[in-house]
Amino acid sequence: QVQLVESGGGLVQPGGSLRLSCAVSGSSFSSYAMGWYRQAPGKLRERVAAITTGGSTNLADSVKGRFTISRDNAKNTVYLQMSSLKPEDTAVYYCNAHTTPIIVNYWGRGTQVTVSS
Repeated sequence: QVQLVESGGGLVQPGGSLRLSCAVSGSSFSSYAMGWYRQAPGKLRERVAAITTGGSTNLADSVKGRFTISRDNAKNTVYLQMSSLKPEDTAVYYCNAHTTPIIVNYWGRGTQVTVSS
């Protein structure tokens, strides 16, 4: 079973930065499209950023210019660099891995990000 383990969340002041990491077990990481999602209390889960197997990225409008997604296939890890954080970025952030087309689809357990002064 493939496991995704997120890390790097925490409490940060508005305007601050965090880098989330998601380590993926197994030997098929390079074949997965990867994504970061978030879910705030009382809201639906939304996709924040995605990166294809070829390295193409897509960011939600709400985070463009502030967040960056990247992947390191040698380390089986995907990153979400977050800067200029706002209180509305507060949420549990989840890592997702899937094949295209979606034959397998995996989720991590999430990491809490809280932006508050």
